[in-house]
Amino acid sequence: MAVTLSSGFKMPIVGLGVWRMEKKVIRDLIINAINIGYRHFDCAAEYKNEAEVGEALTEAVKTGLVKREDLFITTKLWNSDHGHVIEACKDSLKKLQLDYLDLYLVHFPVATRHTGVGTPDSALGDDGVLDIDTTISLETTWRDMEKLVSMGLVRSIGISNFDIFLTRDCLAYANIKPAVNQIETHPYFQRECLVKFCQKHGISVTAHTPLGGAAANAELFGSVSCLDEPVLKELAEKHKKTVAQVVLRWGIQRNTVVIPKTSKQERLEENFRVFDFELAEEDMELIKSIDRKYRTNQPARFWGIDLYA
Repeated sequence: MAVTLSSGFKMPIVGLGVWRMEKKVIRDLIINAINIGYRHFDCAAEYKNEAEVGEALTEAVKTGLVKREDLFITTKLWNSDHGHVIEACKDSLKKLQLDYLDLYLVHFPVATRHTGVGTPDSALGDDGVLDIDTTISLETTWRDMEKLVSMGLVRSIGISNFDIFLTRDCLAYANIKPAVNQIETHPYFQRECLVKFCQKHGISVTAHTPLGGAAANAELFGSVSCLDEPVLKELAEKHKKTVAQVVLRWGIQRNTVVIPKTSKQERLEENFRVFDFELAEEDMELIKSIDRKYRTNQPARFWGIDLYA
């Protein structure tokens, strides 16, 4: 299953996110994922593992496991590279060993102090607060993103972690409209208004953290996972599926792309087996009722400032 982007390209509705994926396990995970059926991989310069992902993808293509044209590879521009968009994109392409990206996203709607192309970072000021660069507008960044399309380096461009106001602004100044807005959304953080706004205006929504972060975000941010929610456990029993499969299916039936992250082989398979059942309308309504408006991904813990405030 895939969604058709406003750019005309198709994006597989289930992908594998590689955030916090250890370099030493990436090769086996990606090869195994391709064998299972994954064709969509979600990367970012800030994850600092593009080179390892690139080695695995190159091996898969060279050995005939998959064709490059059947893969959908996303990566992202980090905050510290807003003034160096083209150079940053070329650096990601080199590390990923690709001639083009299927999708390139502005990772966060904020420019921060440049720390060198290829060495993305979140530099803090003397006060311990993220050093935000107020001289680079998001419109300026977007103009450079559009250049990547005309240069043939990127097929589709998009945004990430943009709210309704910033998404509306991007639609107003864009010559090439954002094809995707990648946001945190899951049963505890449904963001129905933002999802509907994007879809109404032709922007596909990708759900990062589609399982609510589970153990990874609990460890990193001290957050609570929706996978322990009794309502979801009941639905999992009803459909003879795992809670994670029910949550991913819910995301798919909202017409959002889901990119769960895992480092376990059994979870790779589990997260991909979501096309052989369907949630009933009453199931969807039940899940709608458990929304807590609860964000689990909280970079303010490291940046000294809440950019969502």
